[in-house]
Amino acid sequence: MKLLGKVSWALRHIPLILGLLAFYFYAHLWLLKPHRVITMRDLYEVFYIDFLALEPKDVEIVKLTDEELVTISRNPCPILKLAVMLRMDTKYVCRFISETVCKRVLRHIDERLVFERDYDHIRPYKDGCRERIYRRSLGSEAARLRPKCLAQSSTPFKVLRYISEL
Repeated sequence: MKLLGKVSWALRHIPLILGLLAFYFYAHLWLLKPHRVITMRDLYEVFYIDFLALEPKDVEIVKLTDEELVTISRNPCPILKLAVMLRMDTKYVCRFISETVCKRVLRHIDERLVFERDYDHIRPYKDGCRERIYRRSLGSEAARLRPKCLAQSSTPFKVLRYISEL
């Protein structure tokens, strides 16, 4: 019976796994080109406009300081469309496909960057998806003690193995 459950899970998740692999492949290719980020405004341009290919009109900057960027995105989102088409919760689908890849890209740009998505403020439950990116101090206790994140050095296959063990 346990095997049947795993097979059922795998079949339901094939579109998500393909989406995750495609997003990882795109991110890998995008990261081949160096990206210079000095300010959080630079980060907005590099991450949202260049990497995620969003239109500036679709990304509201809620807060922008030297150390923090908070946005609400209202773009036509392929992950939202996939979740609706599969009748799955966007909170789950977005976390499954997008979050690990976004964290990996941001850590590649600057290892001090921390990415947080507010799953209480995500479409279709709200009018947009709120995300926060902030710069952690390298000398902080949390940075020194933090375990190596899965997103830092993972291949898509490691991520899939990790997810399947949840």
